[in-house]
Formats: sequence, structure tokens, C-alpha cells
Amino acid sequence: MGDTSTDQLLEGLARVCARAGLDTPAGLTRLTGGATMESWRFEAGAGAYVLRRAPSLEFMEGRPFGHDVEAAVIRAAKAAGVTAPVVVAELRPEDGIGSGFVMEALSGTPNPKEILEGPDPDRLIAECAANLAKIHTLCVEDVPDEVPVMDYRGAIAELKSQFEEAGGDRPIIALGLKWMEDNCPDPIEPVLIHGDYRMGNLLVDQEGWLTGVLDWELAHLGDYHEDLAFGCMAVWRFHRYDRPALGLSDLETYFDAYQVNGGRKVDAKRFRYWLIHRTVWWALGCLRMAKIWRSGEDRMLERVVISRRTSEQELDLLMLLEEDLSASERGKKFEYFPLEESQEDGEAIDWEILVAVSEWLETLKGKIEGHDRFQLAVARNALGIAKRAQWNYGWDLFFSEDDSKSILKGELTLEDFDVTRMKRFLLKKVEIDSPKYPALTAARERWTKSVTPAKAGF
Repeated sequence: MGDTSTDQLLEGLARVCARAGLDTPAGLTRLTGGATMESWRFEAGAGAYVLRRAPSLEFMEGRPFGHDVEAAVIRAAKAAGVTAPVVVAELRPEDGIGSGFVMEALSGTPNPKEILEGPDPDRLIAECAANLAKIHTLCVEDVPDEVPVMDYRGAIAELKSQFEEAGGDRPIIALGLKWMEDNCPDPIEPVLIHGDYRMGNLLVDQEGWLTGVLDWELAHLGDYHEDLAFGCMAVWRFHRYDRPALGLSDLETYFDAYQVNGGRKVDAKRFRYWLIHRTVWWALGCLRMAKIWRSGEDRMLERVVISRRTSEQELDLLMLLEEDLSASERGKKFEYFPLEESQEDGEAIDWEILVAVSEWLETLKGKIEGHDRFQLAVARNALGIAKRAQWNYGWDLFFSEDDSKSILKGELTLEDFDVTRMKRFLLKKVEIDSPKYPALTAARERWTKSVTPAKAGF
């Protein structure tokens, strides 16, 4: 929470609550998660509320709009019938606790694992589709002027700039960027796009009813297919890779429910474009996390761990792009042997030390709670990556600036690479970075003759 103490937060919140006609805040507790913004739950009288904030005003610099505009977008969505929270007050600079707003707390959990094992996924996918259709009824005149209208090709140019800033040395991401340039659709009438409509940002109660659509900081105006595609990315299906629509259902059911509830007709080609676009977008978002950490802007542990999830998106991207290869090329399978741990003799080696530290951290699990417990899990994940990286070897295929430049110039295409070698290396990289990533299992089954699970350790 930056340099702000809990007491200082309560003091600032007291000013906000008084302005909104609420009682004095109490019981302030930080909620788990939140890689960008912080969320704090508290009580004021008989009501429960959530403070969504950035740790400082400086943290908001460079963003397309501030929390006041985000709050206005949420209010507009709520008025349109979206299951959105009620915003009760925005923070002001004189409150001294950064930038943000206070909203009424909603029931339910955002935990994808619990939601995706819920009692009625068919009903829930219909609710999610209906809410997205309502969001997309809002147009330019319904939201503040500060909400940007996406320029499709301008967005690609921005992603290319981010790629070059991050080293410009990942050929798979370069292939995605070039594909986007070659296949960018013509603009259509812009509607309000949530920008982050996926599991993790949806609240669902124990009976499986949708109770809230959260996290509107990426809202903009653009192509409705973008929202539809983003929640269907492999990464946001979590452990239900087999259900391509939000981890809940199949695409046909999702699209039908969207259209029945007032959504526009879904174009398969536009949907695929935005699926690839947002996969590249998130790959570069993951890479950027390392830059943020290195700069000192935010030294939160989760930043460095998320940066290693770039390989997940490279895996997903290659699985999407290979659909354009010939059937014979796509059908090639190869022998593959996942990572193996070896038993060592003598003094403890590096990876064993990392295991020992992780095992000790696990003993603290019952002694801490809330956000600290979440960070403990992140720390153990970080140690796991470092441990598995002891098998790191020859990542030249992934880090080639020359190949990436040639791809972006149109001099190299996916067909010019040894795709089998690319797949082998990528499987190894994801085994190191995210061995439990569900798409890894799917890729092994699609690409290899040997699908023995990796012995990836903790």
C-alpha cells in the first residue's frame, strides 16, 4: 500500500465517508489479489464497503483516465442494468490516501476455481452474456468524453512500441504482431468495452448467481468482439480449458445467449482477430511487469512472477497462429520428454535450497491471512520458477531480435521456422514458468507422441 499506513487509510476514509453521509469506517482489511490496484473492505455503520485505490496520485500518471471517470462508467453501466456495484464516493487529493473510490460491497466470490465448479454453469454463462450485451448498449454519448475510442491500427502500433521497449526479441510475439497488421479488421460502430471481462473480475454467489461485474479501469469504446474474445482466452478459463467460453461453456452457447439478450451478431473472423490481439496484449502486459518492478515504481513480488507468465501467452499464441498452417504441418507430432528431477548426492545444490525455503514458507500458511497469505503463495510460486530454471538451456529461439525484426518486416513467416523445434522449446519454457498451466497439457496432447506429465516439483 505504498507509504500509507492502515491508520492513515482509516483517517482519509473517515473524510470520504463523512462527505458521503456514511458512519465512521472500521475493520479495514485488504482483499487478496489486485496486481494493479488495491482493494480494501471496511464497515461503516451497518453497511459494508470496498475502497478501490492506487497507492499514490503518481501511480495514475499516463493512464487514459482517472478513478473519477472509472466511477462514472460504472454508474452508467449500473443505470443500463449491468450487475455493477454502487459507487458511493470518489477520493479527493485532500483526503491524502491516493486516488480511488468507495463502492458498496457485494456478496459472492471472484475465485475462478470456486465459480467454475459452481452448480449451474449454463445459467451463469447466460447471465454473463446478458450483462455483456447490456454493457454494449452504451455508446459514445453515454460515457464521459475521457473514455477513449480505440484506433485498431493505433493499438497495434502501441503494442509494437511496447515490444521493442521490452527488447523486441521474442519471435512468437513478433509473429502475432505481424499477423495482426495483416488481418486487422475495418472499424465498426464503437460501443462501451469493459476491457477486462473475464473470470476473476466477476463475482458469483454460492448458488451460482452473478452478483457483480468489477474492475472497469480498462474500459474504452471499440469493437464488441474484443470483450467477447478476451474472456475466452485460454488463460482466463483457468482449470476448465475444455470450456472455451469463460471456462463455463462452449462458444456457440455463449454467442447465442449474447445475441438473445440483445447483443449483436458475432462474426467468427473478428472474434479470432481479437482473440489473437488480446493474447499478444497480455503477453506484453506480462513482460511489462518486470519493467515496473525493476524501475522501483512497484516492488510487489507478484510483478516479477507475472512477468514469467509471458511464456503462457506465447504458447497460446502459437496454438492460435498454427491454425493457418497446412493440415499436414499442423498434424505433425514429435517425441517429447518433459522435465525430470534428478536425485543428487553430497551437499545440497541450488534447487534443493530453494525447495527447503519453500517448504519452510509453507509452515507459515496457517499463521497469516488476507493479502499476506496470498503473497505467501506468490513467494512459493517464485521459488518454484527459480528451482525449475535450473534446467534452463538454450533459449535462443525465444530471444532473437534479428528474427523478430525480419518477421515484422514481412521477410519471415511462421512457415520459415522449424515449427517442431519452436514447439519443443516452448513446452520446456512453460514447464519452467507455469507447469500447472492447463493449456500446457492441451499443447502436449496436440503436438507430441509422449505426454508424460512433467515432474516439476513444488
